[in-house]
Parts: sequence; C-alpha cells; structure tokens
Amino acid sequence: MIKPPESKENKSILALLTTTTLRKVPEITIYFWIIKLLTTALGESTSDYLVHQIDPVLAVVLGFIGFVIAMVLQFKARRYIPWIYWFTVTMVALFGTMAADVIHIVLKVPYAISTGFFAVVLAIIFVIWYKVENTLSIHSIHTPRREIFYWIGVIATFALGTAAGDWTAITLKLGFLTSGVLFAVLFALPVIAYWKFKLNAIIAFWAAYIMTRPFGASFADFFGKARAASGLGYGNGLVSAVLLILIIGFVCYLAVTRKDIKSDQSV
Repeated sequence: MIKPPESKENKSILALLTTTTLRKVPEITIYFWIIKLLTTALGESTSDYLVHQIDPVLAVVLGFIGFVIAMVLQFKARRYIPWIYWFTVTMVALFGTMAADVIHIVLKVPYAISTGFFAVVLAIIFVIWYKVENTLSIHSIHTPRREIFYWIGVIATFALGTAAGDWTAITLKLGFLTSGVLFAVLFALPVIAYWKFKLNAIIAFWAAYIMTRPFGASFADFFGKARAASGLGYGNGLVSAVLLILIIGFVCYLAVTRKDIKSDQSV
C-alpha cells in the first residue's frame, strides 16, 4: 500500500498530539501560581496539625507514604493529569515540610545553616540538571530522566523555602505576617522583571517558584498560629480544610476547562 504524503497541517496536528501526550507538567498560567501557593500553605498547616494531633513519628511516616504514592502515580502517568500532578505537589509540600522540621527539631540544625545548605544543594541540582539535559525548562519534561531532575529540584525548593521562611519568621523574629509580605515581594520581583525587563523566562520561573514556598507557608502560619505566636489563631485544622477545598475547586476547574494545557511553550 502506498502511503499518502503528509500535509503540513497533518504534521502540525500530529506534533501537537504528541506534545500533549508526553507533557508531564501544566502550562504556567495564573492558575498554576494560585494552586502552587495554596499547596505550599496546605503543606505547612497540615504538617503542623498532624504532628500536634497524632504521634509525630507516625505523622512523618504517613506523610512519607502519601509522598511515595503520589510519586508512583505521577511517574506512571503518560501525560499531565491535573489531579495527579497537584496531588504530587501537595504531598511534596507536606512531607517536605515535615522533613525540614525534623532537621531543625531533632538534629538541632539552626535555620540559618539549613537555609544556606539547601540553597547550595539546589544550586548543585540545577548545575547537574543543566549539564546533563542542557535545559532547565519545565516544558521539556517529557522523559523519565528529566522528570526525575524536575521533582528533585521541586523537593529542594520546598526544603529551601521551609528553612528560609522559618529563619525570617522565627530566628530573625520578623513574625509570620512580615515574613509573608517579604516573600510576596521577593516572589513578585522576578515576575515583574520577566514582564517589564525581559528577564530570561526560565530564570524568572525558578526564582519565583522558590519563593512560593515561604510565601504561602508564612501566611498559613499567620492565619493558623495562636495570637501569642504572632498569628490570628484560627487553628491549623480549619486553615487546612479551607485550603484543601480551594485546591480541589481550582483543580476541578482546570480538569474541565483545560486552561492549563496549551501548545505554545515558553518556559
């Protein structure tokens, strides 16, 4: 049988379908940043809630089990699926927060030292990732090896953000609200630099991404912690419940509208 020649239109459609099938991360839209901030806040409030409601060791074990389940689901998926991706991000936030807290509480490592340590670790990850793959673009995540680099990088950003947020709020005694405002500004700077001054998209993305963790977590602590601890005293349980409802709502919206799936990749 003679195969008919492929038209440019058919090739374009085929390329789009292939890209959509292989893509393992969402398009960077306003919804991405909203959900990312909500998941970081949820990880902080839920971690604090669990370690005070049940045995801390059991809480960490449960967090690790959830983390492993999420990673298995994410790596088994052949394309980006909203609920799986954001469930994975949430579990990274939860377990990452617990792991970072263990380093400080159990190993007695000061927040200033752990912040510097995780900053160096993240820098090393980015260097190795770039040397191996020649890109740090999250929209090039279409092979298992690149996805491994991506999630290792994400985990490192959570560890760094957790340490940095606690360092400013507790060690430097800025309090949760002031820390939240500080990191909100630091989050906005690369976004503005990209928008107004044409900062490299990949640099802008990762700079903003790192700041989402202390940004969201600081405000979660502000709403959940007791007034004596510079919070509003609503409680970690209530804050976690509200954040979870918001996340589910946004993820369901994206699953229906597919607004986070686009063919034009820029980061």
